Amino acid sequence: MSSMTISDHRPAPAAKVIQPAWVRAMHWANAVAIVVMIMSGWQIYNASPLFKFSFSSSITLGGWLGGGLLWHFAAMWLLMVNGLLYLITGLATGRFRRKLLPITPSGVIADTRAALTFKLSHGDLSKYNNVQKLLYAGIIVVGIVIVLSGLSIWKPVQLQYLTALFGGYDIARYVHFTCMALICAFLVVHVALALLVPKSLRAMIIGR
Repeated sequence: MSSMTISDHRPAPAAKVIQPAWVRAMHWANAVAIVVMIMSGWQIYNASPLFKFSFSSSITLGGWLGGGLLWHFAAMWLLMVNGLLYLITGLATGRFRRKLLPITPSGVIADTRAALTFKLSHGDLSKYNNVQKLLYAGIIVVGIVIVLSGLSIWKPVQLQYLTALFGGYDIARYVHFTCMALICAFLVVHVALALLVPKSLRAMIIGR
């Protein structure tokens, strides 16, 4: 008779779900919207630069001011609706509280030192270190500010109180540009970390 027991035939436990389906769907929708908004935003910027430089046409979207605006507004609605749903769901499910809190200065300093010396552990992808918490919480705030400043630029008369909150139309443009630069910097770090820790990218694709 076979010496195998019943337990030998039990299926292996399923891999732990790290990124639920709603997070993955909203993450990639936001990624598409942000890239389109950045590239079309550069096209709009070139029509009326704030600084003494312009963006190469090879990295802009729209071909001209009108085309850039069309792409920008289309992506704007996707980002606003998807981003709002992400915020509501993240708060309602408690994901933000579990993933992003607490953030402590000492923890950020310690994890930054560990990252710079390549000693930061990535063994448990379900838990964020303090640097990740700070970056993700910060980019949510930046995302809210860039949407509000964008609305104040788009409708400065209809949304005059919002525009005034930013100090006027001209300052709102600088705020909008600064937020764009911060998002670009975040994307560079985010993509670099995903390439350095491939299993984090796999988790954002298949969830496990």
